[in-house]
Amino acid sequence: MHSDTPDFEGGMLTGYLTMIIALSTIFFATKQFRDKYNGGSINFGKAFQVGIGITLVATVIYVICWEIYYTNFASDFSNQYLAYLKEGLVEQGKTTAEIDAEMATTKEMFDSYDNSMLMRLGMTALEIIPVGLIITLISSLIFGKLIKK
Repeated sequence: MHSDTPDFEGGMLTGYLTMIIALSTIFFATKQFRDKYNGGSINFGKAFQVGIGITLVATVIYVICWEIYYTNFASDFSNQYLAYLKEGLVEQGKTTAEIDAEMATTKEMFDSYDNSMLMRLGMTALEIIPVGLIITLISSLIFGKLIKK
């Protein structure tokens, strides 16, 4: 992030792998809740509640941490990403008009992102919520229906 050539693909991969690893606690928490606090069985709805609760807590922590990092250490993120995007579009052989159109759209989005904390918080939350929701659904299906103790 702080180098002249940040690795956006590597950063995205690392970020989503970290989310998956961290949110795997949903699987273990659902199993533990089923075994220790719910008499060895759990229905889909209760398993979903456990998972979505963990997802919401993780989302709040993730959003707060990103906001602190972004406002204190990554204020140039937008410009770095725009430069990365333009380089990729040039490498793809896009025309100048196509590049300009894509850059204008992305710059407009980043202007909103940079100038509206509410939008930034919402977009940041939308990075982690789908990951937690998928893991919650998988865990709820496994423990709520498929695996009986």
